[in-house]
Amino acid sequence: MRQPRDILVTSALPYANGPIHIGHLVEYIQTDIWARFQKMRGERCWYVCADDAHGTPIMLKARQEGITPEALIARVAEEHRADFDGFRVGFDNYHSTHSDENRHYASLIYARNRDAGHIAKRTIEQAYDPVEQMFLPDRFIKGECPKCGAADQYGDNCEACGASYSPAELKNPRSAVSGAVPEQRTSEHYFFRLADFEPMLKAWTRGGGLQGQVANKLDEWFDAGLQEWDISRDAPYFGFEIPDHPGKFFYVWLDAPIGYMASFQNLCDSPKGQAARLEFDRFWAPESTAEVYHVIGKDIIYFHALFWPAMLHGAGFRTPTAVFAHGFLTVDGQKMSKSRGTFIKARTYLDHLNPEYLRYYFAAKLGAGVDDIDLSLDDFQARVNSDLVGKVVNIASRTAGFISKRFDGRLAAGLPDQALFERFTAANAVIAEAFEAREYSRAVREIMTLADRANQYIDEQAPWVVAKQDGREAELQGICTQGLNLFRLLIGWLKPILPGTAEAAEQFLRIEPLSWDQLAQPLLDHEIAKFKPLMTRIESTQIAAMLEASKEDLSASAG
Repeated sequence: MRQPRDILVTSALPYANGPIHIGHLVEYIQTDIWARFQKMRGERCWYVCADDAHGTPIMLKARQEGITPEALIARVAEEHRADFDGFRVGFDNYHSTHSDENRHYASLIYARNRDAGHIAKRTIEQAYDPVEQMFLPDRFIKGECPKCGAADQYGDNCEACGASYSPAELKNPRSAVSGAVPEQRTSEHYFFRLADFEPMLKAWTRGGGLQGQVANKLDEWFDAGLQEWDISRDAPYFGFEIPDHPGKFFYVWLDAPIGYMASFQNLCDSPKGQAARLEFDRFWAPESTAEVYHVIGKDIIYFHALFWPAMLHGAGFRTPTAVFAHGFLTVDGQKMSKSRGTFIKARTYLDHLNPEYLRYYFAAKLGAGVDDIDLSLDDFQARVNSDLVGKVVNIASRTAGFISKRFDGRLAAGLPDQALFERFTAANAVIAEAFEAREYSRAVREIMTLADRANQYIDEQAPWVVAKQDGREAELQGICTQGLNLFRLLIGWLKPILPGTAEAAEQFLRIEPLSWDQLAQPLLDHEIAKFKPLMTRIESTQIAAMLEASKEDLSASAG
Protein backbone atom coordinates (compact mmCIF):
# COMPACT_ATOMS: atom_id res chain seq x y z
CA MET A 1 0.00 0.00 0.00
CA ARG A 2 1.32 3.44 -0.95
CA GLN A 3 2.41 5.64 1.95
CA PRO A 4 0.77 9.10 2.04
CA ARG A 5 3.00 12.03 1.10
CA ASP A 6 4.12 14.48 3.80
CA ILE A 7 3.34 17.94 2.41
CA LEU A 8 3.73 21.38 3.96
CA VAL A 9 2.28 24.25 1.92
CA THR A 10 2.32 27.97 2.73
CA SER A 11 1.08 31.23 1.25
CA ALA A 12 2.97 34.51 1.58
CA LEU A 13 2.25 36.23 4.88
CA PRO A 14 -0.23 39.14 4.71
CA TYR A 15 1.13 42.36 6.19
CA ALA A 16 -0.47 43.23 9.52
CA ASN A 17 -1.26 46.88 8.91
CA GLY A 18 -4.38 46.67 6.75
CA PRO A 19 -7.32 44.56 5.54
CA ILE A 20 -7.39 41.62 3.14
CA HIS A 21 -8.76 42.50 -0.31
CA ILE A 22 -9.80 40.37 -3.28
CA GLY A 23 -6.36 40.80 -4.91
CA HIS A 24 -4.79 39.05 -1.92
CA LEU A 25 -7.38 36.28 -2.14
CA VAL A 26 -6.08 35.07 -5.52
CA GLU A 27 -3.17 33.56 -3.58
CA TYR A 28 -4.94 32.15 -0.53
CA ILE A 29 -7.79 30.62 -2.52
CA GLN A 30 -5.48 28.86 -5.00
CA THR A 31 -3.28 27.52 -2.18
CA ASP A 32 -6.32 26.36 -0.23
CA ILE A 33 -7.72 24.53 -3.28
CA TRP A 34 -4.42 22.66 -3.67
CA ALA A 35 -4.18 21.77 0.03
CA ARG A 36 -7.81 20.59 0.14
CA PHE A 37 -7.25 18.47 -2.97
CA GLN A 38 -4.20 16.80 -1.36
CA LYS A 39 -6.18 16.07 1.80
CA MET A 40 -9.05 14.58 -0.24
CA ARG A 41 -6.47 12.27 -1.83
CA GLY A 42 -5.40 11.07 1.62
CA GLU A 43 -2.05 12.86 1.73
CA ARG A 44 -0.67 14.18 5.04
CA CYS A 45 -0.91 17.80 3.91
CA TRP A 46 -0.58 20.81 6.23
CA TYR A 47 -1.35 24.40 5.25
CA VAL A 48 0.16 27.08 7.48
CA CYS A 49 0.40 30.86 7.34
CA ALA A 50 0.85 33.85 9.67
CA ASP A 51 0.59 37.60 9.84
CA ASP A 52 3.76 39.46 8.84
CA ALA A 53 3.81 41.70 11.88
CA HIS A 54 7.11 43.67 11.90
CA GLY A 55 8.58 46.77 10.28
CA THR A 56 8.48 50.56 10.14
CA PRO A 57 4.98 50.88 8.57
CA ILE A 58 3.43 48.98 11.50
CA MET A 59 5.39 51.00 14.05
CA LEU A 60 4.25 54.28 12.46
CA LYS A 61 0.61 53.23 11.94
CA ALA A 62 0.37 52.21 15.62
CA ARG A 63 1.87 55.55 16.64
CA GLN A 64 -0.60 57.39 14.41
CA GLU A 65 -3.50 55.53 16.07
CA GLY A 66 -2.10 56.13 19.53
CA ILE A 67 -1.79 52.42 20.33
CA THR A 68 1.09 49.98 20.74
CA PRO A 69 2.28 47.95 17.74
CA GLU A 70 1.24 44.83 19.69
CA ALA A 71 -2.34 46.14 19.99
CA LEU A 72 -2.41 46.98 16.27
CA ILE A 73 -1.20 43.58 15.11
CA ALA A 74 -3.57 41.76 17.50
CA ARG A 75 -6.55 43.66 16.06
CA VAL A 76 -5.49 43.13 12.45
CA ALA A 77 -4.82 39.41 13.09
CA GLU A 78 -8.41 39.01 14.30
CA GLU A 79 -9.72 40.78 11.16
CA HIS A 80 -7.51 38.68 8.86
CA ARG A 81 -8.61 35.42 10.48
CA ALA A 82 -12.28 36.37 10.17
CA ASP A 83 -11.85 37.25 6.47
CA PHE A 84 -10.01 34.01 5.71
CA ASP A 85 -12.64 32.00 7.59
CA GLY A 86 -15.32 33.80 5.59
CA PHE A 87 -13.69 32.67 2.33
CA ARG A 88 -13.27 29.13 3.73
CA VAL A 89 -9.50 29.23 3.56
CA GLY A 90 -8.73 26.21 5.72
CA PHE A 91 -5.39 26.91 7.40
CA ASP A 92 -4.17 24.16 9.70
CA ASN A 93 -2.43 26.91 11.63
CA TYR A 94 -2.42 30.71 11.43
CA HIS A 95 0.25 32.38 13.54
CA SER A 96 2.26 35.62 13.73
CA THR A 97 5.87 36.56 13.01
CA HIS A 98 5.79 38.42 16.35
CA SER A 99 6.04 35.13 18.26
CA ASP A 100 8.46 33.19 20.43
CA GLU A 101 8.85 30.55 17.71
CA ASN A 102 9.79 33.14 15.12
CA ARG A 103 12.26 34.87 17.44
CA HIS A 104 13.89 31.49 18.08
CA TYR A 105 14.29 30.51 14.41
CA ALA A 106 15.28 34.01 13.23
CA SER A 107 18.04 34.14 15.86
CA LEU A 108 19.12 30.57 15.11
CA ILE A 109 19.30 31.06 11.32
CA TYR A 110 21.18 34.34 11.78
CA ALA A 111 23.64 32.84 14.28
CA ARG A 112 24.40 29.80 12.13
CA ASN A 113 25.00 31.94 9.04
CA ARG A 114 27.11 34.37 11.09
CA ASP A 115 29.24 31.57 12.54
CA ALA A 116 29.75 30.14 9.04
CA GLY A 117 31.06 33.51 7.83
CA HIS A 118 28.02 34.52 5.76
CA ILE A 119 27.30 37.78 7.62
CA ALA A 120 29.37 40.92 6.91
CA LYS A 121 29.43 44.18 8.88
CA ARG A 122 30.02 47.63 7.41
CA THR A 123 29.14 51.29 7.88
CA ILE A 124 26.65 52.85 5.49
CA GLU A 125 25.17 56.32 4.99
CA GLN A 126 21.41 56.72 5.23
CA ALA A 127 18.69 59.36 5.32
CA TYR A 128 17.82 60.35 8.90
CA ASP A 129 14.78 62.25 10.18
CA PRO A 130 16.15 64.72 12.78
CA VAL A 131 12.67 65.42 14.18
CA GLU A 132 11.55 61.80 14.65
CA GLN A 133 15.15 60.73 15.37
CA MET A 134 14.99 57.71 13.12
CA PHE A 135 16.58 56.41 9.95
CA LEU A 136 14.11 56.46 7.07
CA PRO A 137 13.32 53.55 4.74
CA ASP A 138 13.29 54.61 1.08
CA ARG A 139 9.47 54.53 0.99
CA PHE A 140 9.36 57.10 3.79
CA ILE A 141 11.23 59.73 1.83
CA LYS A 142 9.33 61.79 -0.74
CA GLY A 143 10.41 64.42 -3.21
CA GLU A 144 10.67 65.30 -6.90
CA CYS A 145 11.80 62.62 -9.36
CA PRO A 146 15.38 63.33 -10.52
CA LYS A 147 14.48 62.08 -14.02
CA CYS A 148 11.10 63.65 -14.88
CA GLY A 149 10.58 66.14 -12.05
CA ALA A 150 7.22 64.68 -10.90
CA ALA A 151 6.37 65.83 -7.37
CA ASP A 152 5.55 63.66 -4.35
CA GLN A 153 7.48 60.57 -5.47
CA TYR A 154 8.95 57.86 -3.23
CA GLY A 155 12.65 57.60 -2.47
CA ASP A 156 13.26 54.51 -4.59
CA ASN A 157 11.15 54.83 -7.76
CA CYS A 158 8.91 57.24 -9.64
CA GLU A 159 5.29 56.23 -10.25
CA ALA A 160 5.02 58.83 -13.04
CA CYS A 161 7.92 57.77 -15.30
CA GLY A 162 8.93 54.43 -13.74
CA ALA A 163 12.54 55.47 -13.07
CA SER A 164 14.51 53.81 -10.25
CA TYR A 165 17.05 55.80 -8.23
CA SER A 166 18.52 56.18 -4.75
CA PRO A 167 16.90 58.47 -2.12
CA ALA A 168 19.97 60.72 -2.27
CA GLU A 169 19.08 61.59 -5.88
CA LEU A 170 15.58 62.91 -5.03
CA LYS A 171 15.13 66.69 -5.46
CA ASN A 172 13.73 68.60 -2.45
CA PRO A 173 13.44 65.46 -0.31
CA ARG A 174 11.17 65.42 2.74
CA SER A 175 10.50 62.85 5.44
CA ALA A 176 7.06 61.33 4.91
CA VAL A 177 6.87 60.93 8.70
CA SER A 178 7.57 64.46 9.94
CA GLY A 179 8.02 66.56 6.81
CA ALA A 180 11.57 67.48 7.86
CA VAL A 181 14.46 67.60 5.40
CA PRO A 182 16.37 64.32 5.87
CA GLU A 183 20.02 64.42 6.92
CA GLN A 184 22.66 61.92 5.82
CA ARG A 185 24.07 59.97 8.79
CA THR A 186 26.22 56.89 9.11
CA SER A 187 25.29 53.64 10.83
CA GLU A 188 26.79 50.18 11.19
CA HIS A 189 24.76 47.50 9.40
CA TYR A 190 24.84 43.73 8.96
CA PHE A 191 24.72 42.10 5.54
CA PHE A 192 23.95 38.60 4.31
CA ARG A 193 26.58 37.52 1.78
CA LEU A 194 24.30 36.12 -0.89
CA ALA A 195 27.13 35.62 -3.39
CA ASP A 196 28.58 32.91 -1.08
CA PHE A 197 25.70 30.72 -2.26
CA GLU A 198 25.86 31.38 -6.01
CA PRO A 199 26.76 27.79 -7.14
CA MET A 200 24.13 26.28 -4.84
CA LEU A 201 21.49 28.80 -5.94
CA LYS A 202 22.20 28.28 -9.64
CA ALA A 203 21.67 24.55 -9.16
CA TRP A 204 18.56 25.04 -6.99
CA THR A 205 16.85 27.56 -9.32
CA ARG A 206 17.36 25.19 -12.28
CA GLY A 207 16.42 22.09 -10.29
CA GLY A 208 12.76 22.02 -11.30
CA GLY A 209 11.37 23.82 -8.25
CA LEU A 210 10.52 27.04 -10.12
CA GLN A 211 8.36 27.86 -13.14
CA GLY A 212 10.44 28.36 -16.30
CA GLN A 213 9.61 32.08 -16.53
CA VAL A 214 10.74 32.59 -12.94
CA ALA A 215 14.02 30.69 -13.40
CA ASN A 216 14.72 32.81 -16.50
CA LYS A 217 14.07 36.01 -14.55
CA LEU A 218 16.50 34.92 -11.84
CA ASP A 219 19.23 34.53 -14.48
CA GLU A 220 19.14 38.34 -14.85
CA TRP A 221 20.12 38.68 -11.17
CA PHE A 222 22.90 36.12 -11.53
CA ASP A 223 24.20 37.97 -14.61
CA ALA A 224 24.19 41.28 -12.72
CA GLY A 225 26.04 39.68 -9.77
CA LEU A 226 24.44 38.73 -6.44
CA GLN A 227 24.59 41.67 -4.03
CA GLU A 228 24.94 41.59 -0.26
CA TRP A 229 21.59 42.01 1.48
CA ASP A 230 21.16 44.48 4.35
CA ILE A 231 19.40 42.45 7.07
CA SER A 232 19.59 45.02 9.88
CA ARG A 233 17.63 48.14 10.84
CA ASP A 234 18.25 50.78 13.49
CA ALA A 235 16.08 51.59 16.50
CA PRO A 236 13.31 52.64 16.74
CA TYR A 237 11.98 49.63 14.86
CA PHE A 238 9.23 47.13 15.59
CA GLY A 239 10.82 43.72 15.29
CA PHE A 240 13.34 41.39 16.91
CA GLU A 241 16.60 42.77 18.25
CA ILE A 242 19.62 41.05 16.70
CA PRO A 243 21.36 38.89 19.32
CA ASP A 244 24.53 40.58 20.66
CA HIS A 245 23.77 43.86 18.85
CA PRO A 246 21.64 46.15 21.06
CA GLY A 247 19.71 48.79 19.11
CA LYS A 248 19.92 46.78 15.87
CA PHE A 249 16.90 44.85 14.62
CA PHE A 250 16.32 42.15 12.03
CA TYR A 251 14.89 43.66 8.85
CA VAL A 252 11.28 42.48 8.42
CA TRP A 253 12.16 40.51 5.29
CA LEU A 254 14.62 38.37 7.23
CA ASP A 255 12.05 37.07 9.72
CA ALA A 256 8.99 37.08 7.42
CA PRO A 257 9.73 33.83 5.52
CA ILE A 258 11.05 32.29 8.74
CA GLY A 259 7.43 32.76 9.84
CA TYR A 260 6.59 29.66 7.78
CA MET A 261 8.83 27.59 10.04
CA ALA A 262 7.55 29.33 13.16
CA SER A 263 3.91 28.70 12.27
CA PHE A 264 4.70 25.05 11.54
CA GLN A 265 6.55 24.70 14.86
CA ASN A 266 3.53 26.23 16.61
CA LEU A 267 1.33 23.64 14.86
CA CYS A 268 3.65 20.79 15.88
CA ASP A 269 3.37 21.91 19.52
CA SER A 270 -0.43 22.28 19.40
CA PRO A 271 -2.90 19.51 20.39
CA LYS A 272 -3.73 19.07 16.68
CA GLY A 273 -0.06 18.63 15.75
CA GLN A 274 0.61 16.31 18.67
CA ALA A 275 -2.39 14.16 17.78
CA ALA A 276 -0.96 13.81 14.26
CA ARG A 277 2.56 13.18 15.69
CA LEU A 278 3.92 16.09 13.65
CA GLU A 279 7.67 16.57 13.99
CA PHE A 280 9.40 19.76 12.88
CA ASP A 281 12.64 18.05 11.80
CA ARG A 282 10.78 15.56 9.63
CA PHE A 283 9.89 18.50 7.37
CA TRP A 284 12.87 20.86 7.80
CA ALA A 285 15.98 18.72 8.33
CA PRO A 286 18.43 18.66 5.34
CA GLU A 287 17.71 14.97 4.69
CA SER A 288 13.90 15.43 4.88
CA THR A 289 11.83 13.52 2.33
CA ALA A 290 8.77 15.69 3.07
CA GLU A 291 7.64 18.21 0.46
CA VAL A 292 7.65 21.95 1.23
CA TYR A 293 5.89 24.37 -1.12
CA HIS A 294 5.53 28.16 -1.04
CA VAL A 295 2.84 29.94 -3.07
CA ILE A 296 3.73 33.63 -3.62
CA GLY A 297 3.06 36.67 -5.78
CA LYS A 298 5.50 37.30 -8.63
CA ASP A 299 6.61 40.56 -6.96
CA ILE A 300 8.44 38.75 -4.13
CA ILE A 301 10.33 36.13 -6.13
CA TYR A 302 13.71 37.68 -5.26
CA PHE A 303 13.24 37.04 -1.54
CA HIS A 304 11.79 33.55 -1.90
CA ALA A 305 13.95 32.10 -4.66
CA LEU A 306 17.34 33.58 -3.70
CA PHE A 307 17.62 34.85 -0.10
CA TRP A 308 15.31 32.27 1.46
CA PRO A 309 16.94 29.07 0.09
CA ALA A 310 20.38 30.59 0.72
CA MET A 311 19.59 31.45 4.35
CA LEU A 312 18.13 27.99 4.93
CA HIS A 313 21.09 26.24 3.32
CA GLY A 314 23.57 28.38 5.26
CA ALA A 315 21.83 27.50 8.53
CA GLY A 316 21.70 23.74 7.90
CA PHE A 317 18.02 23.43 6.96
CA ARG A 318 16.51 21.93 3.82
CA THR A 319 15.50 24.16 0.88
CA PRO A 320 11.90 24.28 -0.45
CA THR A 321 10.73 21.59 -2.86
CA ALA A 322 9.23 24.31 -5.04
CA VAL A 323 8.18 27.96 -5.03
CA PHE A 324 5.07 28.66 -7.12
CA ALA A 325 4.63 32.28 -8.25
CA HIS A 326 1.38 33.72 -9.55
CA GLY A 327 0.23 36.93 -11.21
CA PHE A 328 -1.88 39.83 -10.01
CA LEU A 329 -5.62 40.52 -10.21
CA THR A 330 -7.23 43.11 -12.44
CA VAL A 331 -10.94 43.97 -12.31
CA ASP A 332 -12.71 44.61 -15.62
CA GLY A 333 -9.32 44.77 -17.33
CA GLN A 334 -7.87 47.49 -15.09
CA LYS A 335 -5.93 47.79 -11.84
CA MET A 336 -8.20 47.71 -8.81
CA SER A 337 -9.49 51.24 -8.24
CA LYS A 338 -10.93 52.85 -5.12
CA SER A 339 -12.71 55.53 -7.13
CA ARG A 340 -14.47 52.95 -9.35
CA GLY A 341 -15.29 50.77 -6.35
CA THR A 342 -13.23 47.85 -7.71
CA PHE A 343 -10.75 47.92 -4.83
CA ILE A 344 -12.93 45.43 -2.97
CA LYS A 345 -12.08 44.39 0.58
CA ALA A 346 -12.70 40.77 1.52
CA ARG A 347 -15.21 41.88 4.15
CA THR A 348 -17.14 44.08 1.68
CA TYR A 349 -17.40 41.15 -0.74
CA LEU A 350 -18.62 38.83 2.05
CA ASP A 351 -21.30 41.38 3.01
CA HIS A 352 -22.84 41.01 -0.46
CA LEU A 353 -21.94 37.70 -2.12
CA ASN A 354 -21.30 34.00 -1.48
CA PRO A 355 -17.53 33.43 -1.10
CA GLU A 356 -17.74 30.27 -3.21
CA TYR A 357 -18.68 32.32 -6.29
CA LEU A 358 -15.26 33.99 -6.16
CA ARG A 359 -13.44 30.76 -5.32
CA TYR A 360 -15.00 29.17 -8.40
CA TYR A 361 -14.32 32.10 -10.71
CA PHE A 362 -10.67 32.32 -9.68
CA ALA A 363 -10.29 28.54 -10.16
CA ALA A 364 -11.85 28.79 -13.62
CA LYS A 365 -9.19 31.38 -14.54
CA LEU A 366 -6.07 30.04 -12.83
CA GLY A 367 -3.29 28.02 -14.43
CA ALA A 368 0.17 27.09 -13.19
CA GLY A 369 1.87 30.14 -14.72
CA VAL A 370 2.59 33.68 -13.53
CA ASP A 371 0.08 35.47 -15.77
CA ASP A 372 -2.27 38.04 -14.28
CA ILE A 373 -5.95 37.11 -14.13
CA ASP A 374 -8.94 39.39 -14.70
CA LEU A 375 -12.16 39.49 -12.71
CA SER A 376 -14.67 40.61 -15.35
CA LEU A 377 -17.75 41.31 -13.27
CA ASP A 378 -20.22 40.58 -16.11
CA ASP A 379 -18.44 37.31 -16.93
CA PHE A 380 -18.25 36.48 -13.22
CA GLN A 381 -22.03 36.78 -12.88
CA ALA A 382 -22.74 34.90 -16.13
CA ARG A 383 -20.31 32.06 -15.45
CA VAL A 384 -21.37 31.41 -11.86
CA ASN A 385 -25.06 31.49 -12.82
CA SER A 386 -24.52 29.25 -15.86
CA ASP A 387 -22.00 26.75 -14.46
CA LEU A 388 -22.78 26.37 -10.78
CA VAL A 389 -26.47 27.19 -10.56
CA GLY A 390 -27.57 26.26 -14.11
CA LYS A 391 -25.48 23.12 -14.57
CA VAL A 392 -24.23 21.53 -11.33
CA VAL A 393 -26.83 22.37 -8.68
CA ASN A 394 -29.57 22.06 -11.28
CA ILE A 395 -28.92 18.32 -11.65
CA ALA A 396 -29.85 17.71 -8.02
CA SER A 397 -32.84 20.07 -8.09
CA ARG A 398 -34.24 18.32 -11.20
CA THR A 399 -34.07 14.81 -9.72
CA ALA A 400 -34.12 14.88 -5.90
CA GLY A 401 -37.79 15.84 -5.55
CA PHE A 402 -38.96 12.66 -7.29
CA ILE A 403 -36.83 10.50 -4.97
CA SER A 404 -38.24 12.26 -1.87
CA LYS A 405 -41.90 12.26 -2.94
CA ARG A 406 -42.18 8.92 -4.70
CA PHE A 407 -39.57 6.67 -3.07
CA ASP A 408 -39.38 7.86 0.57
CA GLY A 409 -36.01 9.42 -0.18
CA ARG A 410 -34.41 6.10 -1.18
CA LEU A 411 -32.14 5.71 -4.20
CA ALA A 412 -32.46 2.70 -6.50
CA ALA A 413 -30.33 -0.41 -5.90
CA GLY A 414 -28.68 -0.16 -9.32
CA LEU A 415 -27.79 2.31 -12.07
CA PRO A 416 -29.72 2.14 -15.36
CA ASP A 417 -26.64 3.34 -17.29
CA GLN A 418 -23.54 1.90 -15.61
CA ALA A 419 -21.45 2.67 -18.73
CA LEU A 420 -22.23 6.40 -18.45
CA PHE A 421 -21.24 6.38 -14.78
CA GLU A 422 -17.96 4.68 -15.69
CA ARG A 423 -17.28 7.22 -18.45
CA PHE A 424 -17.57 9.86 -15.75
CA THR A 425 -15.34 8.07 -13.22
CA ALA A 426 -12.72 7.57 -15.94
CA ALA A 427 -12.19 11.36 -15.75
CA ASN A 428 -11.06 11.01 -12.11
CA ALA A 429 -7.39 10.66 -13.09
CA VAL A 430 -7.41 13.54 -15.60
CA ILE A 431 -9.07 15.93 -13.13
CA ALA A 432 -6.71 14.85 -10.33
CA GLU A 433 -3.71 15.42 -12.59
CA ALA A 434 -4.95 18.96 -13.38
CA PHE A 435 -5.43 19.79 -9.68
CA GLU A 436 -2.01 18.38 -8.79
CA ALA A 437 -0.37 20.56 -11.48
CA ARG A 438 -2.37 23.61 -10.24
CA GLU A 439 -4.06 23.78 -13.64
CA TYR A 440 -7.40 24.60 -12.05
CA SER A 441 -8.89 26.11 -15.20
CA ARG A 442 -8.28 22.79 -16.98
CA ALA A 443 -9.91 20.86 -14.11
CA VAL A 444 -12.93 23.17 -14.22
CA ARG A 445 -13.28 22.75 -18.00
CA GLU A 446 -13.26 18.95 -17.65
CA ILE A 447 -15.83 19.06 -14.84
CA MET A 448 -18.16 21.43 -16.70
CA THR A 449 -18.00 19.32 -19.88
CA LEU A 450 -19.23 16.40 -17.78
CA ALA A 451 -21.87 18.60 -16.12
CA ASP A 452 -23.21 19.33 -19.62
CA ARG A 453 -23.30 15.59 -20.34
CA ALA A 454 -25.17 14.91 -17.06
CA ASN A 455 -27.79 17.52 -17.92
CA GLN A 456 -28.08 16.07 -21.42
CA TYR A 457 -28.83 12.66 -19.83
CA ILE A 458 -31.61 14.15 -17.71
CA ASP A 459 -33.04 16.03 -20.71
CA GLU A 460 -33.03 12.80 -22.76
CA GLN A 461 -34.63 10.70 -19.99
CA ALA A 462 -37.15 13.45 -19.02
CA PRO A 463 -38.05 12.16 -15.52
CA TRP A 464 -40.89 14.70 -15.34
CA VAL A 465 -42.56 12.90 -18.28
CA VAL A 466 -41.85 9.41 -16.90
CA ALA A 467 -43.35 10.47 -13.54
CA LYS A 468 -46.74 11.06 -15.17
CA GLN A 469 -46.96 7.59 -16.71
CA ASP A 470 -48.24 4.51 -14.90
CA GLY A 471 -46.00 1.49 -14.41
CA ARG A 472 -42.71 3.32 -14.85
CA GLU A 473 -41.86 3.78 -11.17
CA ALA A 474 -38.67 1.70 -11.23
CA GLU A 475 -37.51 3.54 -14.35
CA LEU A 476 -38.14 6.92 -12.70
CA GLN A 477 -36.22 5.90 -9.57
CA GLY A 478 -33.33 4.68 -11.73
CA ILE A 479 -33.10 7.86 -13.84
CA CYS A 480 -33.07 10.06 -10.72
CA THR A 481 -30.55 7.79 -8.98
CA GLN A 482 -28.31 8.02 -12.04
CA GLY A 483 -28.66 11.83 -12.09
CA LEU A 484 -27.85 12.16 -8.39
CA ASN A 485 -24.81 9.89 -8.75
CA LEU A 486 -23.50 12.08 -11.56
CA PHE A 487 -24.18 15.12 -9.35
CA ARG A 488 -22.25 13.45 -6.51
CA LEU A 489 -19.24 12.97 -8.81
CA LEU A 490 -19.31 16.59 -9.98
CA ILE A 491 -19.62 17.99 -6.46
CA GLY A 492 -16.83 15.65 -5.30
CA TRP A 493 -14.47 16.97 -7.97
CA LEU A 494 -15.46 20.54 -7.12
CA LYS A 495 -15.04 20.01 -3.38
CA PRO A 496 -11.54 21.57 -3.15
CA ILE A 497 -12.95 24.67 -4.87
CA LEU A 498 -16.40 24.73 -3.21
CA PRO A 499 -15.91 23.24 0.27
CA GLY A 500 -19.04 24.83 1.76
CA THR A 501 -21.33 23.78 -1.09
CA ALA A 502 -19.82 20.28 -1.01
CA GLU A 503 -20.49 20.03 2.73
CA ALA A 504 -24.13 21.02 2.19
CA ALA A 505 -24.37 18.45 -0.64
CA GLU A 506 -22.89 15.75 1.63
CA GLN A 507 -25.58 16.53 4.23
CA PHE A 508 -28.28 16.38 1.53
CA LEU A 509 -26.92 13.01 0.31
CA ARG A 510 -26.42 11.87 3.93
CA ILE A 511 -22.89 10.70 3.31
CA GLU A 512 -19.56 11.02 5.10
CA PRO A 513 -17.18 13.74 3.79
CA LEU A 514 -16.16 12.67 0.29
CA SER A 515 -12.64 11.46 -0.37
CA TRP A 516 -11.23 11.14 -3.89
CA ASP A 517 -11.09 7.34 -3.77
CA GLN A 518 -14.77 7.01 -2.81
CA LEU A 519 -15.98 8.76 -5.95
CA ALA A 520 -15.68 5.70 -8.18
CA GLN A 521 -18.23 3.79 -6.04
CA PRO A 522 -21.86 4.74 -6.80
CA LEU A 523 -24.33 5.59 -4.06
CA LEU A 524 -27.12 2.98 -4.23
CA ASP A 525 -30.05 1.79 -2.08
CA HIS A 526 -29.36 4.73 0.20
CA GLU A 527 -31.65 7.26 1.84
CA ILE A 528 -31.10 10.95 1.09
CA ALA A 529 -32.52 14.07 2.74
CA LYS A 530 -34.98 16.50 1.19
CA PHE A 531 -33.24 18.80 -1.28
CA LYS A 532 -32.71 22.43 -0.32
CA PRO A 533 -31.22 24.91 -2.81
CA LEU A 534 -27.42 24.74 -2.55
CA MET A 535 -26.70 28.00 -4.35
CA THR A 536 -28.67 30.94 -5.75
CA ARG A 537 -28.06 33.08 -8.82
CA ILE A 538 -26.00 36.26 -8.62
CA GLU A 539 -28.15 39.31 -9.28
CA SER A 540 -26.70 42.44 -10.90
CA THR A 541 -28.03 44.46 -7.95
CA GLN A 542 -25.72 42.53 -5.57
CA ILE A 543 -22.63 43.40 -7.61
CA ALA A 544 -23.72 47.03 -7.92
CA ALA A 545 -24.26 47.24 -4.15
CA MET A 546 -20.79 45.76 -3.50
CA LEU A 547 -19.13 48.31 -5.79
CA GLU A 548 -21.09 51.13 -4.15
CA ALA A 549 -20.08 49.91 -0.68
CA SER A 550 -16.43 49.84 -1.80
CA LYS A 551 -16.76 53.50 -2.84
CA GLU A 552 -18.36 54.25 0.54
CA ASP A 553 -15.39 52.57 2.26
CA LEU A 554 -13.17 55.03 0.39
CA SER A 555 -15.16 58.07 1.52
CA ALA A 556 -15.25 56.74 5.09
CA SER A 557 -11.48 56.25 5.15
CA ALA A 558 -10.98 59.68 3.55
CA GLY A 559 -13.07 61.22 6.32
